[in-house]
Amino acid sequence: MRRINITVVFLLLYFFVQSQQVQFRGPQRDGKFPDSGLLKIWPEGGPELLLKVEGIGKGYSSVVATDQCIFATGMIDTLDYLSCIKTDGTFKWKVPYGHSWAKSFPETRSTPTIDGNRIYVISGIGELACISLEDGSILWKVNVDKEYQATWFNWGVSESPLIVDDKVICTPAGTKTSVTAFDKMTGKLMWQSVPVGGQRAYASPTIYQYGKFRFILAVTTTNLIALEPATGKIAWTYRYFDEKKIEDNDKDLIWCNIPTFKGLDIFLTIGYNYPNMMLHMNDQGTGVTEKWSNKILDNHHHGVIEKDGFVYGSNWESNSKGKWICLDWETGEKKYEEEWNTKGAMIYADGYFYVMEEKSGTVGLVRPNPEKFEVISSFKLKGGNGPFWSHPFISNGKLYLRHGDVLFVYNIKG
Repeated sequence: MRRINITVVFLLLYFFVQSQQVQFRGPQRDGKFPDSGLLKIWPEGGPELLLKVEGIGKGYSSVVATDQCIFATGMIDTLDYLSCIKTDGTFKWKVPYGHSWAKSFPETRSTPTIDGNRIYVISGIGELACISLEDGSILWKVNVDKEYQATWFNWGVSESPLIVDDKVICTPAGTKTSVTAFDKMTGKLMWQSVPVGGQRAYASPTIYQYGKFRFILAVTTTNLIALEPATGKIAWTYRYFDEKKIEDNDKDLIWCNIPTFKGLDIFLTIGYNYPNMMLHMNDQGTGVTEKWSNKILDNHHHGVIEKDGFVYGSNWESNSKGKWICLDWETGEKKYEEEWNTKGAMIYADGYFYVMEEKSGTVGLVRPNPEKFEVISSFKLKGGNGPFWSHPFISNGKLYLRHGDVLFVYNIKG
């Protein structure tokens, strides 16, 4: 009997590990990575460079990694490709999965989502593909944006698919539906939400879970939507985008940031001097009220982090300039606003922020401190082309960075 029980526990642990998701901005899509035992200070010139891999295609998406392989999307000619790269830097396979966005900034922006032995990714024009992790074969494919009549803004699709239970979630938006759910094994439609208004945005959906509440949080260009995962029923919506709040008649606002939440509070932010918003969900989970708002942390598309009652990130002063910000989570009070190169992406692991500013590719190790932007170590990423817009990724004691068609892997294990 003891041997049987041990076997059952082993199998349960095996299937638990197999079902773990690897995705954009970490396991919870909140920018926080679970790695520990990482370096607390970097050598001069940066941590040890383990790999530099060229030829992944043009793109701004993040790379993701397991203990066996690294996965990257990129635009090659007119197609979006997914590459599987072994730990020695050689390509295991590279496959096209859809057509790239052909207009302004066509470079690939969808980060792949790994669930067990399958990878989910969406092309620049909304083709959702399920791909075998082993050999790169396409298991099924749905042209979500075409079939569900998505309405695009200026830059096509930047979404990373969300896996929830037995479903893969996409947000085509438009007049037919706002959010869709497909069977993750077959691609069959499981539900589609009613449309709430707005075009396809650039932020990926996420799972909100607190106490008895469990919702999918998704966005259109105008609305935040909370949906029940099993049915797609909308629990509540909040209209965030209001043209009356836009300065200088600039209507080209882009919503790229995944909502950040803690308890019943949900923080929203986009760039262009548009007000951020802290929402508070009621105890019934049927609606939200506005808690506080200001224009200090109008994060462009780089992500923010909640840490110990504060929210950290960079703001937008222009398309090429921004400062680093810390606000009190409860009140919105500014704790600091400091210059360091310019705005950029931010993630967190093992007690430190990892930031990469977008202009010159300076990468920084920053200690969370509500009193000042405290840079402990830094170095410059050398190689690749274009702005440094890809978000960093951490796994297995390694820091994964991407600049254009070049992948960099650094050893940050202490």
